[in-house]
Amino acid sequence: MPLWTPQLIHLGAALLLLTSFAMLSQRRILSLVNLFAWQGLILSASTAIVAFTSGQPHLYISAVLSLVLKVILLPWILHLLIRRLNVHFDTEPLLNIPTTMLVGLLLVIFAFALSQPLAALSAGSASNTLGIALAVVMLSFLMMITRRKAVSQVVGFLAMENGLFFAAVSATHGMPMVVELGVGLDVLVGTLILGVFFFQIREQFDSLDLRHLETLKED
Repeated sequence: MPLWTPQLIHLGAALLLLTSFAMLSQRRILSLVNLFAWQGLILSASTAIVAFTSGQPHLYISAVLSLVLKVILLPWILHLLIRRLNVHFDTEPLLNIPTTMLVGLLLVIFAFALSQPLAALSAGSASNTLGIALAVVMLSFLMMITRRKAVSQVVGFLAMENGLFFAAVSATHGMPMVVELGVGLDVLVGTLILGVFFFQIREQFDSLDLRHLETLKED
């Protein structure tokens, strides 16, 4: 194995974490989707590097699947929804940016502490990247619970899936191909269904602010 491959995997993990913090502080929804596309590109490149390092050809298919789904198809669908819904900025989140970033730093520390027992059982680069993957998942979840716009929450859900996928690739060298194809199809179908859900919210409340759902009462 070339000596430069672990460094590239660590670089990809660091870039994933950096894009997660950038998404956490981003208020422009269009820029948020673009950051998600960049995150998908980093994930695809990291998967290809792991495939080259481990000698498992099916990971190349996973890398291509991530490239098509998370860099091209899903961002295109989200850009289309943003244009159709005319939503460009998120409303004021539950936490301001400095507080959100501080909570994010605490979550990163917690993720590394939580992953230490699991990382000790892993070999190679997985012992260092597992904590970053868990931190990406936690930061994405934080973005979901602090945003009010439905589109931002969907992007947070997709970014959370990126963290889980990176954890599977770095720690176990990938999932079975059938599982990966099933997860990719579920994410795509879920995004399409949520797109229809967006239009229903917009038609009903003339806004995508999820606070309006609190006005719904049971009959």
